[in-house]
Amino acid sequence: MAPPAFEVATIKPVDPDASKGRYIVMQGTDRFVAKNYTVKLLIAAAYDLNAREISGGPGWVDSDHYDILAATPGETRPSHDQQMAMLRTLLAERFKLRFHREAKEFSIYALAVAKGGPKYAQGDGPGLKPSAEAPTDPPALISTVYPDRLQLPARNATMADFVAMLQRAMLDRPVVDETGLTGRFDFDLEWAPDETQFGGELPVAPADAQAPPLFTALEQQLGLRLEATRGAVQALVVDGVERPTAN
Repeated sequence: MAPPAFEVATIKPVDPDASKGRYIVMQGTDRFVAKNYTVKLLIAAAYDLNAREISGGPGWVDSDHYDILAATPGETRPSHDQQMAMLRTLLAERFKLRFHREAKEFSIYALAVAKGGPKYAQGDGPGLKPSAEAPTDPPALISTVYPDRLQLPARNATMADFVAMLQRAMLDRPVVDETGLTGRFDFDLEWAPDETQFGGELPVAPADAQAPPLFTALEQQLGLRLEATRGAVQALVVDGVERPTAN
């Protein structure tokens, strides 16, 4: 059975420019867009990794930037997991990516339950709320940036989904789930970002921001905590990669 793949994809080298922003988004039902991504960050997105977990390959995998515009198959908008499966195929076919996994020790964050236990929502209040959506429905974790804070509404998300987002897009090191919480949750998290988050690409919240820092917000709003520690993770080592084939 053939792996999931885009129907057609255009890959365009672009000049690195942090002011352009960087994002992956679905536009409509079948238009996949990745803007201003290096190959290392594409790998991190495709395999739910923190960029620090990726090593090997030539220097350009962390310096050349690309825009990708692709059409997804079918008449239904693909889930995040389906999009990333198609991106993995594109990396293998167009960038000739080859790699192996290797256990390595890193400075990591462990997401755990805070003292006092997790905070569950009472009525419409803040906290973790068991999701009423079907387990087969895709999770949604999409942050919204405001001048003084970030808001993350999470819907139908497991702790594994949350950890994957934390390490893939937000934090500066790998994250592991040590909460022991099972099931799927709806929750809203609001915090003031700092320079260590999102690769330093977002504005740092002002000193008088009303929202708390991320570590405080996790404990106050969800009863969770991030603990800095060291641990072994299955890192990805690039064995071979090429600049993309022509469109």
